Amino acid sequence: MFRICKCIELESGHLLSKHPGSCRFPHGHTRSVEMVFAAETLDDHEMVVDFKAVKEMMFAFLQQFDHALCMNSDDPQFPALRAVYGERIIPFEHSDPTSEAMAYHVFTHAQQALERAKRGEGIYPVRACVRLERVRVWETSSSWAEYSV
Repeated sequence: MFRICKCIELESGHLLSKHPGSCRFPHGHTRSVEMVFAAETLDDHEMVVDFKAVKEMMFAFLQQFDHALCMNSDDPQFPALRAVYGERIIPFEHSDPTSEAMAYHVFTHAQQALERAKRGEGIYPVRACVRLERVRVWETSSSWAEYSV
């Protein structure tokens, strides 16, 4: 099995309204989002998939998190902050935006973006045999959460 990993870094804030400690207050992280793609064979260019294809699929989606605050949509302050800061407040529907939740959210989007790319909806071709293996979200240099199927 051949694998590639594309990593995109971003500055991202969140608050965990269900957390008993200081994480219930707004705070930020320099996050790294790793996406691992796999295939049993290489394409005509000796690649699993071009890194530029992954960037094309995911960059705009991940940029929405850069310098934004992720919040539980049930947090009592969510409506007020959304009214003031608009799209820079990113809702996580009825759940805290933990790194685990973010890994799942990114994986879901990446899986859908991969399927679109396989249908030829991008500049860079992606073969039907390419699959998304996992998404890992680094919250700090020593802590990460991962989602895979």
